[in-house]
Amino acid sequence: MYFKQFYLACLAHASYLIGSEGEAAVVDPQRDVDQYIQEAGTQNLRIKYIIETHLHADFISGHRELAARTGAKIVFGKRAEATIPHHAVKEGDELTVGRVKLRFLETPGHTPESICILIIDTEVSDQPQKVLTGDTLFIGDVGRPDLAGAKGY
Repeated sequence: MYFKQFYLACLAHASYLIGSEGEAAVVDPQRDVDQYIQEAGTQNLRIKYIIETHLHADFISGHRELAARTGAKIVFGKRAEATIPHHAVKEGDELTVGRVKLRFLETPGHTPESICILIIDTEVSDQPQKVLTGDTLFIGDVGRPDLAGAKGY
């Protein structure tokens, strides 16, 4: 499995490129999508999925441009109610990139549509080795649950 974090310090924004056997997924892309396209090319990976862990209010995502330039599918949690073409995932759904399984957990709290992604490199084990939490969890803290307002998620 290929796994790389891209970190934009001024926004404290982490995004990821996950790949295996020529396929890849980008999670929570920054606005500058050239870096993902370039890195995928360097690693001989075709970007298959662009996954948003939630709808972001703190930065402009590059998911639409990245999809237009690569032909990749945009993925949101089912509660996102996005108006752009996308693939909706729910609790327990899985997508694959090569031999890597991406298993989705619905984790409302930070936002109603928040999802986490269990990463399972099947060459290593059938058990998850990593989890991407979006803004559900922060290092040493929890995500901001107040953003959903009075909805009580």
